[in-house]
This record gives sequence, structure tokens and C-alpha cells, in this order.
Amino acid sequence: MTIPAELLELLRCPRCKGQLRIVHRNDVALECAPCQLRYAIRDGIPIMLIDQAESL
Repeated sequence: MTIPAELLELLRCPRCKGQLRIVHRNDVALECAPCQLRYAIRDGIPIMLIDQAESL
């Protein structure tokens, strides 16, 4: 499952408010380049909690 383009344009990093990009590696996730954080997407829902983000 993927995130609709319209929603992806609205989503911002909760730490720096920067734009996120969707990546397809082992799983689908959102990445913030300035913060070097990766936010998981579970069941089509982005988990936008800083304390649950992974470092890149």
C-alpha cells in the first residue's frame, strides 16, 4: 500500500517541518534528508512520531 501523492505533498517532518520523500527499500517509509530520519508506514498509515523514527 502506498500514500496518495496529494497526501505526500501535505506531510512534513515533525522535527524540522521539511518535505518528506517516500522510499521503497526493504519496506515503504518516509525519509527526511535534513534530519536524517526515517518514518515507517504501517498498514498505509505513516507513523510520524519522532521517538519512533529511525536514523538513516
